[in-house]
Parts: sequence; structure tokens; C-alpha cells
Amino acid sequence: MVGPVVHLKTDRAHIAPFGDTRAHRMLEKHIRDFERYLRLEKNASGHTCRNYLTDLWEFDAFLREDHRGMVSHVDEINSLTIRAYLAFLSKKNKKRTQARKLSSLKTFFTYLVREQILADNPAQPVRTPKTEKHLPRHMSVDEVFAFLDSVPCETMLQARDKAILEVLYSSGIRVSELVGLSRGGIERAESVIRVLGKGGKERVVPVGDKALSSLEHYLEQSEPFCRKRYPDIPADRVPVFLNNRGGRLTARSVARIVDKYVLQCGLLHKMSPHAIRHSFATHMLNAGADLRAIQEMLGHESLSTTQKYTHLNVDRLMEVYDKTHPRSKKT
Repeated sequence: MVGPVVHLKTDRAHIAPFGDTRAHRMLEKHIRDFERYLRLEKNASGHTCRNYLTDLWEFDAFLREDHRGMVSHVDEINSLTIRAYLAFLSKKNKKRTQARKLSSLKTFFTYLVREQILADNPAQPVRTPKTEKHLPRHMSVDEVFAFLDSVPCETMLQARDKAILEVLYSSGIRVSELVGLSRGGIERAESVIRVLGKGGKERVVPVGDKALSSLEHYLEQSEPFCRKRYPDIPADRVPVFLNNRGGRLTARSVARIVDKYVLQCGLLHKMSPHAIRHSFATHMLNAGADLRAIQEMLGHESLSTTQKYTHLNVDRLMEVYDKTHPRSKKT
């Protein structure tokens, strides 16, 4: 399926470049071609396309405004050009942002090499800035139980909220996958749900009994509402999680629901739907789950993405070691 056309904002960071130099015309054409490649061949999401294009137009603006006269053609861009750009970024961007923008350039120039526009990738030799490692925030098991138990389920919307939070923690799916879930994706007999992940890839994710029970209660409560709101749509295509007008719930609405119950149950730290996903992975790993199994459930393409949770496990092991080993500390 062809992804949505990306319309960028018209502030200075997003606008297409202007001017009539040959370098400008060449780079603009390649960025436009790269956008089509992302949407048509890679089936990238609108969010991914926007991030890439924002980074590339900013690089284009740097070449025209801050590196003026040093590059007159796309094949004159070299590793020194890229390093100069990183030095420019370092004045106003954190290392994590610099690393992301460099990654965008590497992907873009890899595409140009593939299209035989460039012989080599000028960004490839440039070392990625070392970023600060932040362990993802997560809840303890006791906090999760208090959080989930704080949700009443007397009304349809409360039953919906309860089902949302139970499913997020039980399955570890992304909030985008949750709101994209349709009724046909729930397979009660197998205790799994089928979700559409990044890149349009479908995967099957296990769901626990408590989450399924909450989900079934909500589906029963919302059935009359769904029949009235979607009389002509096949039942398996009806959205699972609906807003109070009957439309598909958005990721932002789910974030507000999480905020509401975090406040209600008295948690000290702000939590997000992504923090619930982190909590799922951390608790599974601490209980002895295999890292590759967690990778499959989270839908990570690379095991290295999942391995950040091992840092949390190591912290726990060190805490146990310090408390129990007779020669762990100086006496």
C-alpha cells in the first residue's frame, strides 16, 4: 500500500530549498526522489518520512547558507563537509540529535550510491557522536499492579481504559499498534492479537488472561455502540478502541488516559504508554525470559535494540551481589 503524501510545515527548517545554483537543483531533486523511495519502496510511515526530510532539508540549508561556495555539485560533498555540518550542529543540538541527523545523511547517501549517483557514501567514514546512555523509565511490578487496579470499569469508557492499560502491559505492543487494532485482530482461543507494526509488518503477540478478560468485558459493553456506529463495515474491520464519538482512538488520547490514571493512583513519576512497554520488557527479562523471545514480542528488528533492557537486569544483579556476597565490599 502506498503511504500518505508527506506535507511539511512551511517554517524555515522544513521548507524546500530556494535559489538557482546547480548544487541546489541537484540536491533538491535527489531529496524528492529519496522521499518517493521511502514512501513507495520502503513503505515508511509518515512520521519516518517527516523526520528524514526535515534532517535533509536542514543539511541542504547548511550547504546553501553556512557552507556557501565550498560545494557546487552533489558529488563534491565529502566527509569533511559532513564533519563541518556536525560541528555546526554541535552548537545547538544534543549529541543524540546530532547522531540521528548523521544517521539520516548516511541513509540518504547510501540511497544515492545504490542509484549510482555517487561512487561512495561521504557520511560513512564519519564517526557517530557518542550519546549519553539513559536507561528507560519503567514501573516496578508493585507500581504496575497499583496502577492497573486503580482503573474502575463501571462504564463503557472506563472498561475501555482498563482494557487499554491491561493490553499495553500484557503484550508490550506500541501505542500505534494498539490504536490500529481492529476486532478481527483478536484471537481469543489462541490468547493472541495480530498487530501491524513498523513498516507495515504484521506480528502475533501473546496476551495474558487478565488482559483478555478486560478486553472481552469492554467488547461486550461497546458492542451495541459499534453496531450503531459501523452498521455497514464487516465486524473484523471495526476498530477495537473507540473515542466517545465512535471514531478510532488516537495515540495522543491513549497518552492522556495513562496520565489520568498515573495521577489517580499516586505514582511519583510521569509515565507514558512507552514506559508501560519498557515495564513489560523489564519485568519479563527479570523473570528469566529469553532476550530473543522479548525481541519478537516487542517487534524489534535488531537484537541490539532489545539489549538495552539487559542494563536494567545487570543493575539488579549487582544489587543482589552487593547485598549477599561476603567479599563484595571493603571492610
